[in-house]
Amino acid sequence: MKYNHLYAFALLAAMSAGCAKGPSTSSAPETAKAPVTDAAKLAEVSQKYAETITAADLSEHLHVIASDSFAGRDTGSKGQKMAAEYISSHFKEDGLAGPVKTGSNPYYQSFDLEKSQWGQGHISVGKEKYLMMKDFFVLGGSPYQTEQPADVVFVGYGIDDPKFNDYAGKDVTGKVVVVLAGEPKDASGNFIISGSDKASDWGNDYRSKRNAATEHGAKAVLIVTGTSDAEFNSLTERYKARAGRPSIGMKSTGDQATAATMFISPVVGASLLGTTMDKLFDYPEKVAAKGAPAVSTFTAAKDVKIQTERVAEPLSTENVLGFIEGTDKKDEVVVVTAHYDHVGTDSTLVGDKIYNGANDDGSGTVAVLEVAEAFAQAKKDGYGPRRSVLFMTVTGEEKGLLGSEYYSENPVFPLENTVADVNIDMIGRMDYEHEKTNDSNYIYVIGADKLSSELDQINTAMNEKYTHLKLDYTFNDENDPNRFYYRSDHYNFAKNGIPIVFYFNGVHDDYHKPGDEVEKINFESAQKVARLAFHVAWELANRDNRIVVDSNKK
Repeated sequence: MKYNHLYAFALLAAMSAGCAKGPSTSSAPETAKAPVTDAAKLAEVSQKYAETITAADLSEHLHVIASDSFAGRDTGSKGQKMAAEYISSHFKEDGLAGPVKTGSNPYYQSFDLEKSQWGQGHISVGKEKYLMMKDFFVLGGSPYQTEQPADVVFVGYGIDDPKFNDYAGKDVTGKVVVVLAGEPKDASGNFIISGSDKASDWGNDYRSKRNAATEHGAKAVLIVTGTSDAEFNSLTERYKARAGRPSIGMKSTGDQATAATMFISPVVGASLLGTTMDKLFDYPEKVAAKGAPAVSTFTAAKDVKIQTERVAEPLSTENVLGFIEGTDKKDEVVVVTAHYDHVGTDSTLVGDKIYNGANDDGSGTVAVLEVAEAFAQAKKDGYGPRRSVLFMTVTGEEKGLLGSEYYSENPVFPLENTVADVNIDMIGRMDYEHEKTNDSNYIYVIGADKLSSELDQINTAMNEKYTHLKLDYTFNDENDPNRFYYRSDHYNFAKNGIPIVFYFNGVHDDYHKPGDEVEKINFESAQKVARLAFHVAWELANRDNRIVVDSNKK
């Protein structure tokens, strides 16, 4: 759907004529010129402004933000910048200030990310040359931008554990360690480390081996994957596809914090160790018979060179900020966030190629716009917040929470003065569990109790008083395998000790697919969540005392 210019013009005209949808300015005390700073009086009028947040207005905004013309709002793309312009123009029209002092647009916190992809890459062993993306691939960064010699050493399974230590007696500082994938079993077929048929993290998570190599000073860890080229290709197809696509991240400093991780075929592994594939895979049998690391007979190749070129270019993007200055407590700031980026388009798809991201996170973005407008109308009527409120839609969430990370490292307002973050990501849909009962009157609440007991109490009280949603804490469990607490923009505030509450309706079949369309949003449900976010932000901004930070849960 194309941008509705007539709607924008009509809205601007209505505002200029004093016919905004919020409560009439006549509701402000006519004789009082000073702003209202009494917490009780501010609480009395909050419902009036919450009611300006409507399903119709959320729908109007989302039909623009998630339209095909915005092409999926991929970070740094034309569509993302169109969305930024739409958001900032509404902040400005509603009377919010642009708080950014640098750059040409005070509503934009602009910065450069880095878009990069692999270029030339090979591992040469003597006259043999093995190619990146065919015989091996890199996961993460690599220091081998140009061809460099490599000192290779075999380190068994690459495990450093009290029950099994491949590194004992080996100096691998500055070297390239070659290790087998998986983890060792004993003669009875049980895994040595667990003592059962269940593998440990050493076999399930490559990062365990990467971290061990890093701790022992290795420059890179090469993990022999599969027992044949065919198996290598089958096991690593998904990883190679990911590694073959351009990636977006923070600008590289050139430092390599961890050992480079490469997955290599058995042919490459055998060549690096001066042996055959059959002899390479005799090693696990020796370990099983001994029940401990075995001495290998491999003689590592001497003439080894590695190159894994990474070609990078800057990619400009921006967080969009709208600010309402507080009254008697203006130095303290409440932040309301959502990410407005999504994942763009996929030209390889048949049919619909656009990931419109209506739910993820167009829904949160338009909720922020509506909450901001409600606060702005309240201020026009003489009921402005006591604490300042920053409304921020962030970029780069889909690439790794990059926009909120940038703000947390380059805050416009001091983090020590930041009271809390209210984050909205994916509302107005039902997840798998709630679809079973067709129950849309719920919201997952994540993180409210992690740092502040008062924030959790406020969230519960505001819901009981105003919105009457079922508050579902399933994903707040520290043992929840989805780990949603760490997967949206609030986390970059939480890790800096700032209390957060995260509103989320859960995952559905259209998550990160072209089917995430506006027509599937339940705007009545989104309205209730947006109003809850408003009431919580209103209470945080207007209560007498700043909420306490009295816990540190995971």
